[in-house]
Amino acid sequence: MRILLVEDESAIADTVLYALRAEGYEAVHCLTGGEALREAARGTFDLAVLDVGLPDIGGFALCRELRRERDLPVIFLTAQNAEADRILGLEIGADDYVTKPFSPRELATRVRVVLRRLRPGGSEAAPATEEGFVHDAEGKRIRYRGQALDLTRYEYGLLAALLQRPGAVLSRAQLMDRVWGDALDSGDRTVDTHIKTLRAKLREVAADADPIRTHRGLGYSLDNA
Repeated sequence: MRILLVEDESAIADTVLYALRAEGYEAVHCLTGGEALREAARGTFDLAVLDVGLPDIGGFALCRELRRERDLPVIFLTAQNAEADRILGLEIGADDYVTKPFSPRELATRVRVVLRRLRPGGSEAAPATEEGFVHDAEGKRIRYRGQALDLTRYEYGLLAALLQRPGAVLSRAQLMDRVWGDALDSGDRTVDTHIKTLRAKLREVAADADPIRTHRGLGYSLDNA
């Protein structure tokens, strides 16, 4: 697995590179966004770790450029207490974020988790396993732990949207746009209401499980378990 690390502070980059390589990854370090784009043009990467505050191209803009021709998982490095950065990063599709200062070993673990939960090619359906969700996108049907779910139109759309990026946090605004784009009079509370009904239906299948996770102030994510 090849990891692209874009971090303009060499001291931080050195510790991260050490931790990633200790986990068996091939890690390539770039100091600037421009250098990262040139490196990405020369070869493929399985995941990118991007500092938000780069000296030339901002981390968010760099993310958009890197994803123009490829589906690349991204973890952002953000400044402490930079809530706006975290929210914006998740809005544009970040798979995770880490707040500075951080443990390089923790970052390496997060890299491993993201790579494990995302299948190559960015498939929109979650992996089909007996223990988790099975999504038939063409038939607009979802099974959970072997049992078909009886879902309304919007419940299906909401769960399908979460299944497109298992483990990634999707904000209410993102979910509204993907599921309720044609319902102009709907508000953020609509998402919360449907999350509640979805959870109830999932508990009918497995009372001990709660695969939908709430991230306070950020949104929701889904574990395929």
